Amino acid sequence: MQSSLKKSLYLGLAALSFASVAAVSTTASAKSYAKAGAYTVLKADAAERNVEATGTNALYTKPGTVKGAKVVASKATMAKLASSKKSADYFRAYYQQVTNKGTVYYKVVSMDGKYRGYVYGGKKQGTFAGGIKSAKTMQDASLPSNTTVYFTKPGKSNVTWDAPKNTQYKASKQVKDTTPFATDTLTVTKAATKTREGSLYYYVEDAKNPTINGWIYSGAVTATKPATDTYNEKTDVKVNFVSATGKTVASTTLSNLNGSDNKLATAKGTDVSADVKTKATDAWGKALLAGTGYTYTAADSTNVSAIAGAKTGDTLSLIVNQNANADTKIQFYGLNSDQTKGADQLKAYTSDTATATTVVFPKVSAAFTGAADSAFTGSDLQTYLTTNGLTTLNTPSYKDANGKQVYTKYTFNNAVAGTYSTTKNAQAFYKATVVDGASPVDTPTTTTTNSASYFA
Repeated sequence: MQSSLKKSLYLGLAALSFASVAAVSTTASAKSYAKAGAYTVLKADAAERNVEATGTNALYTKPGTVKGAKVVASKATMAKLASSKKSADYFRAYYQQVTNKGTVYYKVVSMDGKYRGYVYGGKKQGTFAGGIKSAKTMQDASLPSNTTVYFTKPGKSNVTWDAPKNTQYKASKQVKDTTPFATDTLTVTKAATKTREGSLYYYVEDAKNPTINGWIYSGAVTATKPATDTYNEKTDVKVNFVSATGKTVASTTLSNLNGSDNKLATAKGTDVSADVKTKATDAWGKALLAGTGYTYTAADSTNVSAIAGAKTGDTLSLIVNQNANADTKIQFYGLNSDQTKGADQLKAYTSDTATATTVVFPKVSAAFTGAADSAFTGSDLQTYLTTNGLTTLNTPSYKDANGKQVYTKYTFNNAVAGTYSTTKNAQAFYKATVVDGASPVDTPTTTTTNSASYFA
């Protein structure tokens, strides 16, 4: 019996030891993973959140020490991106998460959008360290001796951008084709080089067509003034685009026209109607009327009749029709960098969860509207915002990282020129201020119910 008792005791202790080891093992395993807190939207201007990899840490789907984190870009890949000579391999940081062990991770996206994920950022919040460091994607350069320039080869290549490609996240073209602006005078107001490539860019402004203002590769402009319109009444036809009210909307010249024998005309009064018909297409008219809010239709009976009688030396009046109004949605951005692109888009507050970028929009009575494809200025958009009480926007109250009640106040900073469109949004930018206490819109007297119709 004593032997049986010892045996039972031995087996019991063994089982207990095994259970204890298992418990310790389970506890150790559970503690091996960190837990990430709520993400925080970074509040610095977008340009101040341009970063580059250091090559010391990999990129993950979530903070790297959190359970389930998977590698997006290995340490070796990040090292290649760190030494890259391409601006596309810079990153933009936009979220911050801190683990329960005090480790900071930043969510980043490469300028070309190829890589997106979390990278170790050191131990100090708001400071880029560890796997990333701050990057200056452009370096200031001296202005050229002659700041008056023109497009070297007008067309679809080397157009203007709101920022040189990949020097800012989602940099975009200001215009897709510079042909309609071939003879415009441009003024160089800024110069800079891409840090990695070393290529020189100019910021050019066009007083005649300010919607195309932007950055352009220096080799795409020249100080040589293009040849003036050398109208030849023996080979050419002048064209005026005229509205129904008799207003001349735009003018151009069809040059070097062929006669009915398909050879270049040699005398004033030569019938060139067939060649004019071939060249005066809808696409031709669209390019020439860009930004005016008018449309040319070659098949319009008045235009068909005018073209049918075209002779060299003539001035043709072709009818254009004003486009119907386009209700243009507005995108609101906070924390913009260069007053042309926003870091974080502001959205309408529609639920019980307030964040630093969900604002309460006032109810507005009308959309921002104008003839489709006609140009509006930044002042036009600002006037609309002022009239509709949209120059100051507030979020409802929310808790900051320390659990304190705060709200974010957005104050109008600038608006960007554009064209009225149902497919392209207008853009307005706001400076953010985090304010302690309860928000004035916690019990809003305004409503956001119409924001889906008017705001993007």
